[in-house]
Amino acid sequence: MLNRNVALVADTNKITASDLTTVAAALQKQATRDFGPIWGIQANVSGFAKLEDVPTDYWPVIVRDDIKQPGAAGVHEDKNGQPFALVQYSPDWSLTASHETLEMLGDPFGNRLVAGKSPKTGQGRVNFLVEVCDPSEDGNFGYTVNGVKVSDFYTPHFFDPVAASSVRYSYTGALTRPRSILKGGYLSWVVLQTNVWWQMLWFNSAKPQFRSLGVLSGKTTGSLRSTIDRLTPTPLEQRTVAAKATLRRAAKAPDEVGEAATARAAMIRQHIHALNSNQ
Repeated sequence: MLNRNVALVADTNKITASDLTTVAAALQKQATRDFGPIWGIQANVSGFAKLEDVPTDYWPVIVRDDIKQPGAAGVHEDKNGQPFALVQYSPDWSLTASHETLEMLGDPFGNRLVAGKSPKTGQGRVNFLVEVCDPSEDGNFGYTVNGVKVSDFYTPHFFDPVAASSVRYSYTGALTRPRSILKGGYLSWVVLQTNVWWQMLWFNSAKPQFRSLGVLSGKTTGSLRSTIDRLTPTPLEQRTVAAKATLRRAAKAPDEVGEAATARAAMIRQHIHALNSNQ
């Protein structure tokens, strides 16, 4: 299995070297422990202080102060057809970086489609765009790795024809049915008979809503994913994360992890000192 290499790049002075390495380590663990076994992907995530340091065979996820677009700009392709992602810096930048990293790993070139039954009555079988984080992308449904907030993601069972009680539809279990979304999320697909793209969205409404994007011919810029992200009205960072009990617990996680790591570091330093004293 080929290894996919991702570079987390801090193209901003708002992210310290310590924060960069901490988040990169969390994304590496998420990719290796959580995402990789479910999706059959082997990945390496490393942190780099500047874009010039990134090896040429790594796919960069670049965090910037201003990406000139609201929210996460999604995955693009460079002049050689290789993927890269842009992330707008925010207090929850680790959540967005996780989102973009997982979507890049799941579909590096942003054009992967999977067939399934449409959530909209009367459309029959359609082709869904694979965006593994979008249906449950709101921070309420994320979780922490090493005390770092990361995104939930759906599993391949998300496209199953029927629901089953024993099946896991997203990593956290927040999604309980195939081809469904949670508040703050969305799902995109194309009706093959008409070539019209549709979305189910749940942003500022009491329940999910459907909307037509029309035929994308003439609207496409880059990959399907980058086009859909550009046409979707409420990007990830513009939504307010509610203060739920799960988030209150998650907010404590960095302190708990930091205390444990500090204690372990002190223990190792003492051991090193003892070793040096015996020389």
